[in-house]
Parts: sequence; C-alpha cells; structure tokens
Amino acid sequence: MNAIVPRRADAKTVAVVGGGFAGTLFALKMAEARPDFRVLLIERQPRHGRGLAYGACAPYHLLNVPVSRMEVGLEPGFAQWLRAKHADALQDALTESGGDLASAFVSRELFGAYLQERIAEARAPDPAKGFALLRGEAVRALDAPARGVLLDDGREIEADIVVLATGNLPPRPPPLKDGWFYDAPHFVPDPWARHALEGFAPDAAVALIGTGLTMVDIALKLSAEGHRGVIHAISRHGYLPTTHKSGGAWEPFLKPYIPSSPRLLMRVIRAQVKMAAAKGIAWQRVIDAVRPNIAGVWHAWSETERRQFLRHLRAPWDVHRHRMAPRVGAKLSALIARGQLRISSGRIRAYRQGADGVEIELADRGALAVSAVINCTGPRSDLGRIAIPLIADLRRRGAIVPDALGLGLETQDCAVRDSAGRVSSWLYALGPLTRPAWWEITAVPEIAVQVERLVGELAAPRGPRKIEALADAFVDLGAGI
Repeated sequence: MNAIVPRRADAKTVAVVGGGFAGTLFALKMAEARPDFRVLLIERQPRHGRGLAYGACAPYHLLNVPVSRMEVGLEPGFAQWLRAKHADALQDALTESGGDLASAFVSRELFGAYLQERIAEARAPDPAKGFALLRGEAVRALDAPARGVLLDDGREIEADIVVLATGNLPPRPPPLKDGWFYDAPHFVPDPWARHALEGFAPDAAVALIGTGLTMVDIALKLSAEGHRGVIHAISRHGYLPTTHKSGGAWEPFLKPYIPSSPRLLMRVIRAQVKMAAAKGIAWQRVIDAVRPNIAGVWHAWSETERRQFLRHLRAPWDVHRHRMAPRVGAKLSALIARGQLRISSGRIRAYRQGADGVEIELADRGALAVSAVINCTGPRSDLGRIAIPLIADLRRRGAIVPDALGLGLETQDCAVRDSAGRVSSWLYALGPLTRPAWWEITAVPEIAVQVERLVGELAAPRGPRKIEALADAFVDLGAGI
C-alpha cells in the first residue's frame, strides 16, 4: 500500500512539482504569503533551488544578465547577500563593471547558492506544517476525485493545488531517418547529464549541434577542462549569441505598431537600431526597449504569424535578445581566434558511422569527421511527444494540452487548459511550460512577475480574485535586460 501524505484539514496544501528557479521562488513566496498553508516543493535532485540553470555549471559560467536583474523580492536581496557572503568572488565582475555591483555579471553558481540559502531559512521546523521539501520525482496524477501526485517512491501527495514548474527540459534529439545514431556511443543527447563530456580523448575533434548559449557553455566547459581538440559548432545559420553592452538608453516604441506582422515589426526594430546608431547608442538598448511589449506582440499574432516568426525570425531574434556577459564573449572570441572553436553553418544531411567516431554530412559543405557529437540545441518544449512520466500521464488523461507549435502547455493566466478547453481550478503551470501564452517566459524578471501574480491570486483569503492581465504586468518590467 502506498504511503499517503494527506492534505491538511485545517489549511490548503500546495504541491509544487520542480525545484528549479520558478518552482522555488513560487514556493518561497507562497509560504511567505500564506504561512497557514502547507507548501511542498518536490524535486528529484538532491539540491533544491538550483535547477539546470544554476546547478549544472562551473564558476566560469556567468549569469546572462547583471545582478540588478536577478533581484526577485527575497530578503536579503541578491546584491546585499553577495556583498555580505561572497565579496571575495566578485573581483573580476566588479573590475568589468567599473565597481558597480548592480551592473556586474557574476557566476550562476552564486545565484544557485543564494536560492538554496533562502530555502534553508524558510523550511518549517515541523515537516507537517508550513514549507517543506520532498525528494522524489512526480510520475503521475492521483486518480479523481483525489488531487495531487504520485512520487516514484510510491508516496501519494494529496494537494488542493498542484503547480507544474519543471523548468527547462533536456534538448530534443536531432531528427533522423535512421535511429541508429541515438544509440551510438559517440552521441551525447544531453550535454548537462552526469559524465556527458567524458569518454573522448582531449585532442579529439568534437561537434556541438547548435550555436546558441548552450553551445557557449559547453565550449567553455570543454576548454576549461583541458580539451585541446577542434570544437566544431554547427547550426542552420551559424548565428552566435551577441554580447551585452552597457550605456545609453532608448524608450519603448513598439506599442503603436501592435498588431502588425512579424516582418513589419522587424523592419520597425531595424529602423530604430539605425536611428540609435546615428545618436551613438548601442543596438542593445533598442532590443531592450522591445522587452515590455513582447507579450503583447505575441498575443496579437495569429497562429500563422507565430509560425512565420518561429520559422524565419526566431534565430536572429534569439541571438540579439538573449546575450552573453562581456567576459564570456571575450572567452568565446579567444577560442575562435586561436582556431579551436570553428563555426559552421548549413543543414545537416546525414550522420554516418566513421572509423573512430561519426561523419557529419553538411549540405554543400562536405563532411566533418569527429569523435563525438554533443547535442547543444537548447531545451526542448514539444510536450506533445515527450515521455516525462507526469507530463505524459496528464496528457493521456486530457488534463493538459500541448500547444500546436510545440512550445509548451495551453494555459490561461497560469491555469492549465484541459482537452475540452476548460480552465483548471487546481492545476497550474509556471515558467517555460507557459511559453505558448507569453513566448518569452524563461528569464528571471518575467518569471518573477508571473510568480507574484499567481501567488497573489492563490493567496487571496476568499479564494481566487480577478487581477490585472499578466500581459499588462509584463509591460511594467522596464526596458532594461
């Protein structure tokens, strides 16, 4: 018989599935807003709070935004905590930012440690009350009329509210006609998995599929760990992430053009970039000024227009919108300058077994022989096909609906929609899972706003209340990255 963790009769129980940033922040804020609730943070990894972004990293993996953009309303604030606890680790970041901690780019590990400390302080002395951590993986929903989840160790977690916050998922394997490659020892499906970058010689040539921020992280990791061989980075267009640049300001300008087609809006942005350049202002400020209206633009587009954007404009948008810290950009440029990192553009036609690895055939560019192929295409989001147990179970039951574009789940202000189009009164989603509604909901500032809104709704003493649309709240984020 399964062990049952029942709901409290005297107060609501909230079960949060996923102990990365979104789940952790929500659990902390929920427990603070309603100390009478029981808030359970469920995570299969031993360290709650870190997730993939702030756990599977090294000191040289830096935040992609400055310290000021990582303030999420917890006490002490991130900057205050850094000064008090890790002043000795800030030298390079402060040198780069001219001594201004708010605009400094620090290690991702530090933010993970910051969240872990907030969790430790918030844990209730009595695990039957308040904020508690559960170690395990939620594998399916409880059968109706019960609400809650079953963990892989057999525990049944009953809850009044379940919040899905699974964060960024491992990358999707590249599409292939012949599935042999998926099982080959030379293919690394998830670069962040334990021991993923072991098993090939330090001087061997390797290929990284994808040229985005995941590729940057893995190229730096290989170099830092002594890899001497050539690193080939391959993507359809060969676009590399751009670098942050400080200074200047540009006012938001996009709202009068909503609704407009993706191509028209890109022309407007390019025109603004040209105007900014004439005034000596970096293009980064123009892209920053688009941020408050991203959710509004996405809402205004039809499904056809969204598809057009994803097919033709997503790649150039991503490399300009999601940028590297200057020190990371400098390291990447050094790898390219000395010839260790080589960028290739083009469509991959086929993978073939080679004598000591894999041959990659590129359209119109010949073939590359490498010892390993590492999948750096970034987090997958096609929840209609993914076999994660809880997601697959909820999908089978019709409790969730993956969107038609393969971005995540259909939701309305975080509440999930079921297969009949009904909005759930007890099942919610946060972060990247809700991309179909907002498009950009992976960065800390947007997720923090989303968390605040959901906590405000669920913590209302007399039940859910009508609040301002989340798309309008995103406008108040400000233009700065």
